[in-house]
Amino acid sequence: MSRLSVNPLSEGLRLERRPEPSVLLIFGASGDLVARKLVPALYSLSQQNLLPARWALLGTSRTDWDDDRFRAEMKAALEKFGDLQGSDGALVDEFLKSLFYIRSDTEDAQSMGDLKSRLEEVEKLCLDRPNRLFYLSTPPSVFATIAEQLKEHGIARSDGFTRVIVEKPFGTDLQSMRELNRRLLAVFDEEQIYRIDHYLGKETVQNILVMRFANAIYEPLWNRHYIDHVQITAAESIGVGKRGGYYDRVGALRDMIQNHLFQVFSLMAMEPPVSLQAGAIRDEKTKVVRAVRPVAVEEIDSLALRAQYTSGSIEGGPVPGYREEERVDPDSSTETYAAVKLRVDSWRWAGVPFYLRSAKRLPRRASEVVVHFKPAPHALFGADGSNRDTNRLILRIQPDEGVTVKFRAKLPGQDLRLRGVNMDFDYGASFGRKSADAYQRLLLDAMLGDPTLFARGDLVEASWELLTPILESWQERGAKGLAYYEAGTWGPAEADRWLAPEGRAWRRP
Repeated sequence: MSRLSVNPLSEGLRLERRPEPSVLLIFGASGDLVARKLVPALYSLSQQNLLPARWALLGTSRTDWDDDRFRAEMKAALEKFGDLQGSDGALVDEFLKSLFYIRSDTEDAQSMGDLKSRLEEVEKLCLDRPNRLFYLSTPPSVFATIAEQLKEHGIARSDGFTRVIVEKPFGTDLQSMRELNRRLLAVFDEEQIYRIDHYLGKETVQNILVMRFANAIYEPLWNRHYIDHVQITAAESIGVGKRGGYYDRVGALRDMIQNHLFQVFSLMAMEPPVSLQAGAIRDEKTKVVRAVRPVAVEEIDSLALRAQYTSGSIEGGPVPGYREEERVDPDSSTETYAAVKLRVDSWRWAGVPFYLRSAKRLPRRASEVVVHFKPAPHALFGADGSNRDTNRLILRIQPDEGVTVKFRAKLPGQDLRLRGVNMDFDYGASFGRKSADAYQRLLLDAMLGDPTLFARGDLVEASWELLTPILESWQERGAKGLAYYEAGTWGPAEADRWLAPEGRAWRRP
């Protein structure tokens, strides 16, 4: 193999955030995530001249491919999932020259030895010193095994930097999380472990810090004196599809709330960091999760709710119930709708509940954060002027990223009549371009060694500490206490009754 050529634009461009030359070694390279997300994200970074001047991707899995087959598969993936606007075949082919592949089996010593040799061979093409970034795009059950094999075969250490990106889920409960963490930390330092959560790469989620701490109009209101409660929702219209076997072991609480929604919660509730350094931000995120009041067994029914979808219709078409999905236990008690109430024991948030919910087979796909402000202390305009349902700040995470402020205004005319109105900010309309895919930002940050948008081990452990008692109780009770909702509706009636005693109701995105 000849030494990789350098893009002259890339070589001469001076950027403040420029990664060092490196090799990205992806385990599970024949999988769906690599084709749908990772390679398209890398191609977009390449077109923006944000990748290192010299870099390479070495894919590996048990699939019997070679370089040519891997490049052909990734070319097809780019054509299907990538943004090729403004690209021609020559640009795509040039990008594909940086992609390599070797079949490997982590359980076979000879195979791992061959992987090490191929990695060193690829490094000689593009690096002055071996900077290595490992991406574990594999089933979670082999995360620790891969790390241990990297150590045993002398791959986990190099003369340059070594980092490892770990996909979710990071454990299935507190005990498994701690065991996985123990085994990973026997190979890598905490600073080398990047626990990826693609929600943190979304523009609206990143903008939470900017909105809170770069605008003086919000932070004075960001406390128990002005905020009644906060709702964080991740709604999906899809079912489990072909993931029934996986999802039936996991459920909505593990799949979405423990990771994605806890990360969003921590950004919404954290105290101002002393700086924008990764450690300062992640310290405050962990502190606020640690401040959440633990869940006692006798409180579980009042602080957590679960349900499962039955057959119904989505967008006018019939869909099966969860227990009728492929590879799902016909007697399954796995929740497809989960909601939890978090109580933060701090001066800022005392008495302000945070409601986190996630569900499948709802009417539409929408992820958002809604800050419900308290009503005015005196209804000067009568019932028509009440702002209980209208003074809200809504951060739309997906699909249409942006921010909406809801408030009351006077209708034109002689009568004093009020109506709720919106002030909207839309990322695409305001900046004239769509938001980049979350994996672009996260891959670039990992190459740069910036862990700000990745989950630190202590925060992950704190979230599992809070949720494991709920999971254990649900598992012990089986279907007892499980509610049901028709696919295509906004969840079970029990969810509305759950909030009603507090005078609150779920917002429908």
